Amino acid sequence: MSGKPFDQPRLAINRVYTRMGDRGDTRLAGGQRVPKDGLRISAYGTVDELNAFLGAARATVAELSALQPRLAPLAAVLLRVQHELFNLGSILAALPEDAHPRQARVTEAEVARLETEMDGMNEELAPLRSFVLPGGSRLNAELHICRTVCRRAERACVALARAEPAPPEAVRYLNRLGDALFVWSRWASQAAGAPETLWEPNESASGQEAAQK
Repeated sequence: MSGKPFDQPRLAINRVYTRMGDRGDTRLAGGQRVPKDGLRISAYGTVDELNAFLGAARATVAELSALQPRLAPLAAVLLRVQHELFNLGSILAALPEDAHPRQARVTEAEVARLETEMDGMNEELAPLRSFVLPGGSRLNAELHICRTVCRRAERACVALARAEPAPPEAVRYLNRLGDALFVWSRWASQAAGAPETLWEPNESASGQEAAQK
């Protein structure tokens, strides 16, 4: 892959429905028909779900950036990740023997970029004294939703890899992306001036009752 671009998509979407999946199966990139609840379909389907949630978060960043320009760079990062997730879905949708050398995929370059961006943003953040509860702002909550869906996609890829050959870069990329989404949620709150809500165990009903005794 070094120095060579990925192939462009080779498809033409003329009709949205085909009726081919009405019996509960679908077609992989290599033409094989498989059940829609199979491990491979679950893996790239969850990656697709994550992409949709990232699109919602990116739209929120675009809305907020007019008043809070510091947030603007995050929109470009999220858009790049959406492209990367489509690349990941492309390689997950093909059996290893059907993948082409220049087929879109995630590589160590994508993992390294996430690490670099995380390190840079994390340096701007105060150390945590507790876990963060999602919801300090709408964008914070959306990025946490992305994080949890990303972890589910990661688990789906782990399950796939245990049952049949799967690209090892998939799990590494999703693992790192889950970490990045946590950092981005904190960074976005700071950039927008939104407070973080930290986990307080004694804010529970039993904790409040104990404090009143």
